[in-house]
Amino acid sequence: QVQLVESGGGLVQPGGSLRLSCAASGFTLDDYAIGWFRQAPGKEREGVSCISSRDGRTYYADPVKGRFTISRDNAKNTVDLQMNSLKPEDPPVYYCAARDYSSSDYCAESGYGMDYWGKGTLVTVSS
Repeated sequence: QVQLVESGGGLVQPGGSLRLSCAASGFTLDDYAIGWFRQAPGKEREGVSCISSRDGRTYYADPVKGRFTISRDNAKNTVDLQMNSLKPEDPPVYYCAARDYSSSDYCAESGYGMDYWGKGTLVTVSS
C-alpha cells in the first residue's frame, strides 16, 4: 500500500526547533520530488519547501528561508524538515507530498500535481 506518514510534530516554544519526518511505504522516495506544505485553519495551504529527485535541488518559501532545512535520507526512505526559530504565526498543520519526477521534478507552491499526500502533523508554537 502506498502511503506517506508525517511525524515529529508537537508543542514548542517560540524560537524553538522541531524536526519533521516524512516516511514512505510502498514506493521509493528518491524517485519523487518531495514537498512540505502547511496550512492554518480557514486558510489556503501553502508551500514550504521542496527537494527534487534527480539533483537534490531545494526550494524554500520566503517566510521560512534561513529557518527551515529540507533533506533526504535515502537509506531510511525519508525526507526531513528541520525547523528552527519557530514563530507563533507559522501555520500549524504540516503535510508532506510526493511527485513522480518523470512527470515533473518540482513542487508547485499550491501543491498542484503532487501524486501522494500524508495526513499531516500538528506543530503548535506557543509559550
